[in-house]
Amino acid sequence: MPRPRKGNTPRKGGQRRGGGARSSAQADSGSSDDEAASEARSTTSECPSLLSATAEDSLGGDGVDEQGQQEDLEEKLKEYVDGLTDKSAKTRQAALENLRLALASRLLPDLLLECCFTLADALEKCLKKGKGEEQALAAAVLGLLCVQLGPGSKGEELFRSLQPLLQAVLSDCTASPAARLHCASALGLGCYVAAADVQDLTCCLACLEAVFSRPYGPASPAAHMAPISLHGVLCAALQAWALLLTICPSAHISRILSRQLPRLPQLLSSENVNLRIAAGETIALLFELARELEEDFVYEDMEALCSALRTLATDSNKFRAKADRRRQRSIFRAVLHYVEGGECEEQTVRFGLEVLYVDSWARHRIYTSFKDVLGSGMHHHLQNNELLRDIFGLGPVLVLDAAALKACKISRFEKHLYNAAAFKARTKARSRVRDKRADIL
Repeated sequence: MPRPRKGNTPRKGGQRRGGGARSSAQADSGSSDDEAASEARSTTSECPSLLSATAEDSLGGDGVDEQGQQEDLEEKLKEYVDGLTDKSAKTRQAALENLRLALASRLLPDLLLECCFTLADALEKCLKKGKGEEQALAAAVLGLLCVQLGPGSKGEELFRSLQPLLQAVLSDCTASPAARLHCASALGLGCYVAAADVQDLTCCLACLEAVFSRPYGPASPAAHMAPISLHGVLCAALQAWALLLTICPSAHISRILSRQLPRLPQLLSSENVNLRIAAGETIALLFELARELEEDFVYEDMEALCSALRTLATDSNKFRAKADRRRQRSIFRAVLHYVEGGECEEQTVRFGLEVLYVDSWARHRIYTSFKDVLGSGMHHHLQNNELLRDIFGLGPVLVLDAAALKACKISRFEKHLYNAAAFKARTKARSRVRDKRADIL
């Protein structure tokens, strides 16, 4: 796999400074948006594993055997793999969904190595002969399978065998939008994890770029030309493309900048909030990569770009959902601040006894891509998956016995006291801002 780009240097203490969070320009009128964004970040970074409750019970000595649980899960996994060859489409979809949940919540590399070829054949048939939801689930399982197997020979072989099929479904305009969306995500994640050489990387980049660039002519107001049903596909393709840019060699970055940086701002006028946000974050990532190549990088149409970003950062149109407006303003203030020459705000992700620091747009894209696929199993994989620990510079997996974990765990009463104190402090801080009698300079 191509080596990560320079600039992602490890932090002191063995922690790598990870993926690009957003910096926030401070504005009096947007204080509530900043608070909401801060709360959202802290909530998403504290999500538990799907099986965390069961794991805690086993540590507490409630009679639940962790090893027995693992064996039960492996037995069920074999049943799910067998279900992929069933004649009933509904049975195959149920097996794929169960596989997706199992692979996201737990690390099962040994078992997957045993049934890798069987599973790969079944997924290939689902992608070729399946329709809509079945293709989408098969692509999602394939992405998770790449994360489980990692960049070894098995992972590379799996990705190389199914890469042409993913590209075919993604490029097929008659395929289901849901199937194309998940194929785009699986193609980006699989290539990031298991691409054997630069040629595979450039091939995937070209395929993804063709998808989100296709509806837009070089001189047309692009964002209004794509059907609403395709907005999710364009967003997934753009995010997968941005993920691969983080490992793209410098020689290719210059050509990509000159080709796409003038065109991406067209997506900022899209009707879809997720597509607008994906475009804004990708623009910030391109500026970050450009400044790594050339410290005094200057964008020719800077004034028009900043004007568009500023409009989105202060958008108050009532026809948009309140939550969408708040999220959009927070993110685009951060994008605008960075594009104008600011720095990235550091995001802290706590899991178990460890901390992951995310402070660049590149690392933000990587972290978000894995979190979108793993969901609430992200913390379990950060703790136990050697691939993710290597990507984020977390070092070897920590081995702690039940007694050590129980000693580090605070009681429910202590949690209650901490939450009460935090609530009181937050209420006081907000009251000062909301008080109309306060002197705001």
